[in-house]
Amino acid sequence: MILSNRLEKAITKLYSAFHSGTLNPEDCHHCAVGNICDNLDTWKHLTEQHGSTRLTYLGRLNEGFGRRINGYSPHELLTIEAVFLRGCGYALPFRRSEKKVNPRDKEAQFNGLCAVVEYLCALDGVDNVMDISRLFEYENDQPIHELHFSPGC
Repeated sequence: MILSNRLEKAITKLYSAFHSGTLNPEDCHHCAVGNICDNLDTWKHLTEQHGSTRLTYLGRLNEGFGRRINGYSPHELLTIEAVFLRGCGYALPFRRSEKKVNPRDKEAQFNGLCAVVEYLCALDGVDNVMDISRLFEYENDQPIHELHFSPGC
């Protein structure tokens, strides 16, 4: 499967953040979009509330000019963050007073990342790279798809 440059970079950044312990859904530098945006918080000015997909005036302006951050439009970035937070178990928009999720919980982070990767793949029109169910499809008691491992696995 061939992935777009933006998708490959986004997945690589999220993978690195997850495994290095720097992923934090409550920190705009280290959440899903914060990591995609190279740990900068400039994206937070695109909305008034963390987890909202409603663009601010600045967000609408940037969207109208066709501006992108690491390949993603302002609306796509806000949607990525909303998908991540929902996947982690947060109610949206995010309010610290209603926090019921441990931001360091690896299972919650993993669930959020699975949701984000599914959304990112859908944006690029490719099959979800995390969906292994295809490997179990069969016809006449024979697998339809081959199992391939990369060298070193």
